[in-house]
Amino acid sequence: MKNIKEIIKEIEYDSRGLVPVVVQDKLTKSVLMLAYMNNEAIEETVTTGQMCYYSRSRKQLWRKGETSGNTQKLVSLKYDCDKDALLAVVHQKGPACHTGAYTCFHNEIKTLLEESFDEEVLPKLYSVIENRVKKPVEGSYTNYLLKEGVDKILKKVGEESAEVIIAAKNRSRDELKNEISDLVYHVLVLMVEQGLTLKEVEKELESRYK
Repeated sequence: MKNIKEIIKEIEYDSRGLVPVVVQDKLTKSVLMLAYMNNEAIEETVTTGQMCYYSRSRKQLWRKGETSGNTQKLVSLKYDCDKDALLAVVHQKGPACHTGAYTCFHNEIKTLLEESFDEEVLPKLYSVIENRVKKPVEGSYTNYLLKEGVDKILKKVGEESAEVIIAAKNRSRDELKNEISDLVYHVLVLMVEQGLTLKEVEKELESRYK
């Protein structure tokens, strides 16, 4: 079996000693960002289990989430057939982008011709709520709920659950859609307040499915 230093030597670095790395979320499969690594960053990432990159602007290592708290835990790290690009699969905590967006790839170039469903909407919403804990926004309803605490959040979850029942009894699809959306939002706020992640719920559902 090869050791990490032997594997690092096999990678084809550019003239600056860097290799690009595409970062993908394990839970959502979304591409979160594109960064660069040198051999030291790769070794630290594999050794610590936390993503470490090389900053081309600062010309030094930067550890993801070191200042923001939006860390990335390594799941797997692979190189491609040409050995000149890496793919890192991670567990993302909070938003990946420095702008506060869930992913750095949030600028749409091509205008979609038909309505599409964003499969990442729940992780994105969870990430926004989670970010409100660290960076409160004045006038934010989410911050209001979090400040009031678990009793207020539970009260809202109960109210929204009752409204879902009423909407279903009324046979109103629009009303039901809106009330379920309200319920899901408040449940996500509750999850963040309790420190329960989407990944944990996904694992539980997966175990039941199996």
